Amino acid sequence: MRKRKIDSDLKQNVGSDWKWLDIEKLAVVEVTSEDDAFPIESALLPGEVSGWRASGPGKQIIRLLFDNPQRLQLIRLCFEELENERTQEYVLRWSPDGGQSYREIIRQQWNFNPEGATSEIENYQVDLSAVTILELSINPDISERNTFASLKELRLG
Repeated sequence: MRKRKIDSDLKQNVGSDWKWLDIEKLAVVEVTSEDDAFPIESALLPGEVSGWRASGPGKQIIRLLFDNPQRLQLIRLCFEELENERTQEYVLRWSPDGGQSYREIIRQQWNFNPEGATSEIENYQVDLSAVTILELSINPDISERNTFASLKELRLG
């Protein structure tokens, strides 16, 4: 059995002092849609606070196509929902070969509730070398209601 101890203090240790990649300089971003008032750069660039939101309901994809293969050690995802109760599912995966094949990093569901659980912050410690594409697929509501996908923050280190 091969195993490792997880750093339980990772959420506290990841902050403004972490060396995040400059996605704006390193990758092209593809999105299935975006609300003009909440463009994708609002979730990817430091200092932005509004985050990204889709222009229509249903499943959405955010894809980062790196100019050169990148080594990733940390992936931070932040989601926020202040108004609707819903169960969101997302899948984060990566490709080492320009999209010919993909490897799943995480598939996760989260229950948002305006009465308490309004945000989800996940820090994934990874050791991925030669990442050419990183893809986040979001199903904003597994009940298939007309809900809009959103992403408060995506950071890579």
